[in-house]
Amino acid sequence: MYDYGLSVLEQYGLTATGSSRIRGALLCRTEQGPVVVREFRGSEKKLKMQQELLVTIRENGYRADSFLENGEGELISRDSDNIPYTLQHWYEGRECDTKSEDDIVRGAGLLAEIHKVMKLAPDGFYMQPDLKEVCRRHNQELRKIRRFIRKKGASCDFEKDYLSSVEWFLRKGEEALALLENTGYERLMQNVLEQGWVCHGEYNQHNILFAGREMAATGFDHWSFGIQMSDLYQFMRKILEKHGWDSRLAEKMLDAYSAERPVSSDEVDYLKIRFIYPDKYWKLANYYYSHNKAWISEKNTEKMKILIRQKERWDRFGRTFFPGGNDV
Repeated sequence: MYDYGLSVLEQYGLTATGSSRIRGALLCRTEQGPVVVREFRGSEKKLKMQQELLVTIRENGYRADSFLENGEGELISRDSDNIPYTLQHWYEGRECDTKSEDDIVRGAGLLAEIHKVMKLAPDGFYMQPDLKEVCRRHNQELRKIRRFIRKKGASCDFEKDYLSSVEWFLRKGEEALALLENTGYERLMQNVLEQGWVCHGEYNQHNILFAGREMAATGFDHWSFGIQMSDLYQFMRKILEKHGWDSRLAEKMLDAYSAERPVSSDEVDYLKIRFIYPDKYWKLANYYYSHNKAWISEKNTEKMKILIRQKERWDRFGRTFFPGGNDV
């Protein structure tokens, strides 16, 4: 019977008094508190660097899901079927409520606090992709998808909506790329290379846990060396999409972050450019192109329609919210 890695607890001298499935893992209650057992599929070198990062965060007084070492001092343990697993410290609590302004603002503040200590010795590996190359490639992909649909003929709502909107979103993509060439983006990346600043990589409501007034940051598997504003952008974008691009809420999030970690003018420009680029539009188009085109989910079709309906509001936010107005 498959035990989801429960048997590896013996290698840590632990016994589970109860267990339950959580997102992609097994949560176990042990004599040392809750731990998460997760099947390991990544790079052992990156795992060791991740552990170094998490230990640093914990040593600075913040809660993070660092790994436990087994009886042999290793981060990876194998069960009787030779399947590799890791164990991580966990915290009893709830995820960040995207409807709670207090949760959202506190989540932005926590991100700033951990960002101040998220550094590793830079080694040239695990670097965030060059944003200029990413924007350039994504713009090319939007054009390729446009050619594909035009050639075969739009036969469903998603394809028709794409053809009717792609020119507008492509202009936004080209605008963001042009702005990147004339800001301090290269200075920010050079600073990352010299100082070893690290990004969480997937900072969202699911990876922020609340236990009373205590908070924990989890889910660092997608960490990389990079511009830390990318974490703030990802968190703000997901929240603001749910709140109709509310400038008042965005200001509270940015204020909470900058109160803990001041944001430079180059970083403000970077944030603004990230909000100008149509990330979600590209994501929906890319998902369509790389999956079964004979059946397009109603969910993705509706997401596209909502995105198109909200484009003016989103555009206005990206152009006017950040200090400096349109003068990036």
